[in-house]
Amino acid sequence: METRHLRIHGRVQGVWFRESMRRQAGRLGVGGWVRNLPDGSVEAVVQGEAAAVEALVAWSRSGPPLAQVERVEIEIESPQDVFGQFEKRPGPTDE
Repeated sequence: METRHLRIHGRVQGVWFRESMRRQAGRLGVGGWVRNLPDGSVEAVVQGEAAAVEALVAWSRSGPPLAQVERVEIEIESPQDVFGQFEKRPGPTDE
């Protein structure tokens, strides 16, 4: 099982990035979460089989059609939690 912590920069809020990522993760069988951050970036933790995690990381480099991803920071993490599903979490910018 692989776990990656992502920080996605660019035009990634207000373009359905989180919901699109949640749906893509469901198709790939990846667990974890995604949320908006106050600086306009999106943060995610993705966990699952190596090939599925890499596919979701690759997807995050472009995101949904309206997104304009500038860069993705990726950190390998030791799993502290095991995620059974992928959820869209509220971030500090959500009301």
